[in-house]
Amino acid sequence: MTLNACAEIVKSGDADRFLAAMAAPPAARAVLFPIYAMNVEISRAPWVTAEPMIAEIRLQWWRDALAEIAAGQAPRRHEVVEPLAQVLDAEGARLLEPVIDTRRWEIAREPFVSEAQLLGHLAAGAGGLMWAAARTLGATDEDAVRGVGLAGGIAAWLVAVPAFHAAGLEPLPDASDDAIKRLAQTGLDALRPVGRAARPAALAAWEAGPVLKRAVAEPERVEAGTLARPDGMRRLRLMRMTSLGR
Repeated sequence: MTLNACAEIVKSGDADRFLAAMAAPPAARAVLFPIYAMNVEISRAPWVTAEPMIAEIRLQWWRDALAEIAAGQAPRRHEVVEPLAQVLDAEGARLLEPVIDTRRWEIAREPFVSEAQLLGHLAAGAGGLMWAAARTLGATDEDAVRGVGLAGGIAAWLVAVPAFHAAGLEPLPDASDDAIKRLAQTGLDALRPVGRAARPAALAAWEAGPVLKRAVAEPERVEAGTLARPDGMRRLRLMRMTSLGR
């Protein structure tokens, strides 16, 4: 199976991470695309069926695939699993297991009971995914990378609030302006510089800063669905960050 197949999956299912990966050096893309493609595949599991048990089975399939990679077994013949097995070591495979577990929220469809629970969910998902990718690229600054991943997760979550509502989900334990400001500020506080090895993975959060600042200043944009910036501005920022090596 080829890297191109993984890139196509990411392009169709996660446009922002696709753009971020394409902005990375070619050698980094070979690591990022299989990891991001796995994330797209597991993100689809809760939505391809109305039966929770079937969705859980799909997630368990990925847990088993990662466990086999971690154990050094031959990878399953699958367009994502085979390239993934080429870039992950045992610890990298184990790091992705909590990312899979976060998708159970979309199956259970139970509201978060507190901001702390939501932050834990985003830290495990977006933060864990970014650290797994960065570590595979040779990064060692785990706390900084996980912080950037959390910030990116909070920003993306706030942008997606209207879509969650349309799907019948309640993504925020408290949707008041003060709570949104507090959540966005938590993301801003988590942003910090990362080392050179981690930068290709950290590009996935390239819009976190502007989005979170907008949420702090104008929290009403979250419910209105106007939090994201125009596409041209977003791409310009990615180009600038790439050229500056941030």
